[in-house]
Amino acid sequence: MVVGAQATDVDLVVIGSGPGGYVAAIRAAELGKKVTIIEKDNVGGVCLNIGCIPSKALINVGHKYQDSLKESENKTPFGLTVESPKLDWVAAQKWKDEKVVAQLTGGVGMLLKKHKVDIIKGTAEFVDNETLNVEQEDGFQLLHFQNAIIATGSRPIEIPSFPFGGRIIDSTAALSLKEIPKHLIIVGGGVIGSELGGAYRNLGAKITIIEGLDHILNGFDKEMSDIIHKRVIDAGSDVFTSAKAISAEQTDKDVTLTFEQNGETKTVTGDYLLVSVGRKPNTDLLGLNNTDVKLTDRGLIEVSDSYQSSVPHIYAIGDVVPGPMLAHKASFQAKVAAAAIAGADEAVDLHVAMPAVAYTSTELATVGETPESVKDRMDTVKISKFPFAANGRALSMDDTTGFIRLITETKEGAIIGAQIVGPGASDLISGLALAIENGLTSKDISLTIQPHPTLGEAIMDAAEVADGMPIHV
Repeated sequence: MVVGAQATDVDLVVIGSGPGGYVAAIRAAELGKKVTIIEKDNVGGVCLNIGCIPSKALINVGHKYQDSLKESENKTPFGLTVESPKLDWVAAQKWKDEKVVAQLTGGVGMLLKKHKVDIIKGTAEFVDNETLNVEQEDGFQLLHFQNAIIATGSRPIEIPSFPFGGRIIDSTAALSLKEIPKHLIIVGGGVIGSELGGAYRNLGAKITIIEGLDHILNGFDKEMSDIIHKRVIDAGSDVFTSAKAISAEQTDKDVTLTFEQNGETKTVTGDYLLVSVGRKPNTDLLGLNNTDVKLTDRGLIEVSDSYQSSVPHIYAIGDVVPGPMLAHKASFQAKVAAAAIAGADEAVDLHVAMPAVAYTSTELATVGETPESVKDRMDTVKISKFPFAANGRALSMDDTTGFIRLITETKEGAIIGAQIVGPGASDLISGLALAIENGLTSKDISLTIQPHPTLGEAIMDAAEVADGMPIHV
């Protein structure tokens, strides 16, 4: 940066174009603001390019492949047999990149153009509370802004003893492996590790998960995660919980992990070692030390209910603020922050229901209160469950694993929490989030007519359990 260089005046600058950044830019433009986005990599951010979307594409390929294998081996209960299936990994990766990722990111680019959002390719760094320096390939550009939204997301945590490189990989590299590993070792059995592990397991790999907690899939209760744990074991793979990874040695052909469990040192050798122990916010390279923006001890930006930082005209959303690192959280917060800057309605986040999903071999979903969060007030709440084994649609799909669980207040029957393990969990949870957000009761749900046969009927049945008048269980 050249001292004394002239800065360009901009109205609203959004740093990052992921599910938080691009949504904030479009909503602010709709509300009359002139918006500039700064993006150092690709439009769409981590989620669309190297996260949520490509991982779900591979998960889908894995499910389709497993279904084909069952059919070719005549292991389906309904007598369907096909010729021996073959997986073209290069074609699968090409479909993921060109037909899924490229289409979505291209669509986002078109939406930004439609809303006359200026896009600057470069890396942004704060010079002070009103100025950004944007480093570009051919130089730099100074921007003097009226308002800013920080939406720079997060990146995988790198453990010093397991530096990324070679056969030690992060989640980004795991999405673009040149071959399907025969054996994938995973340090960290959270959502990302379990999802990617499940995808490769369905594609033919053996997986070994090393998890420090007493169960995988932290964020979901043990009753839910135990179903996934069992499915991994039943498929011939391994899960080690309450275990600590110690070191790794790699060659040009494999990698060996040394870990400890119950005081015993063990080793496991595989083709690749995926280290998936969480993510860290991308706030350390923004030059925030040049501003008055306050950070927590974890490097997160302190914000108000409108996502306003300690500097009134600088806002922050998504993975860089406290709370779960979820794309839909970032998108929701983006709309709140944009409204606040534009002085529009809905400029305060008053939501009470933030759903979370794990796209594992059997999907998990949760929203609102959980059995753990209400354990100290069991005299005022009721927990009700309905199994998918009693649902006609699930039976006809040959997919009856799991249940729907409702947590309701005993006094009025208001739904305050819900968990789903089973087919369609990622879609079904939306209706329950709506119910919690709007203060609906179990009676409201049980008296709502559901089409038959559908998985959604299981929600009605769970509500009838909560009402104390179940029909199908």
